[in-house]
Amino acid sequence: MLKIRLKRMGAKKNPSYRIIVINSTTKREGRPVQELGYYNPKTKVMQLDKTSALDWVKKGAQPTETVAYLIKNCNDDGTLNYQKKETVKLSKKAQAKAQAEAEAKAKAEEEAKAAAAAEEAPAEA
Repeated sequence: MLKIRLKRMGAKKNPSYRIIVINSTTKREGRPVQELGYYNPKTKVMQLDKTSALDWVKKGAQPTETVAYLIKNCNDDGTLNYQKKETVKLSKKAQAKAQAEAEAKAKAEEEAKAAAAAEEAPAEA
């Protein structure tokens, strides 16, 4: 069975990868059937022959999870469509504080609605 996977290149602690089509039983640095492009995770630079990769998938080659992500987020010219995440990770204390503030705000809104409903009820009678 053929796989589309990454072949590690580069120096120690400075990886770069080639995107290759290879037999699933062959070792990671084995001889590939075809090289489809390259990917550098540190600089987010990628060049991929997307049409060829999709052709291999149609022929039955199984992409790994990472390669499937790269193919999905690839522009038509073969570059990576990288979007930096806007969410900010908070510490446990900050998460607890934000949750407490949200609960207090929700409780205040409920009390305001109840007070407004109580004022409207006598006015109607």
